[in-house]
Amino acid sequence: MAESFSFDVVSDFDRQELVNTLDQVKREISQRYDLKGTDTSVELDKENIFIITNSELTLNAVNDIIRQKAIKRNLSLKIFDYGETEMVSGNRIKQTILLKQGIKQEIAKKISKNIRDQIKKINVSINGETLRVASKSKNDLQLAIKLVSELEESLNIPLKANNFR
Repeated sequence: MAESFSFDVVSDFDRQELVNTLDQVKREISQRYDLKGTDTSVELDKENIFIITNSELTLNAVNDIIRQKAIKRNLSLKIFDYGETEMVSGNRIKQTILLKQGIKQEIAKKISKNIRDQIKKINVSINGETLRVASKSKNDLQLAIKLVSELEESLNIPLKANNFR
């Protein structure tokens, strides 16, 4: 029987790297001259980052720091979905950043269709928030990985190929 090879397409990030990134952000906020005394807080919960500060200027500075630190830790900036700013008590500003994780069904269908249209002898199955791409040819899988990386740019979602079998 012919051997079959496969890999998974996921939209995920390393949570520990995100925690480390936010620790660095908090440290820089406490040390930077322009941010001292602004009473800025950055909090992480299961699927959001909350930034609470006293002005739009410091909020923009904190967002820039988050982006810089995330890039240094190899986190894709596509995982951040910046929400609207809102006023909270004490004349302060709050922004919620949603963390994108998982591939939505309609995007998974679009990726699957695109791969199957480009490469004929390949099987793509949707398993919850991941896609399994299988083929008997490693060359076809390499083409599929290249297609996935090209689709990542157009879909504005962080995609990774992993679990090569």
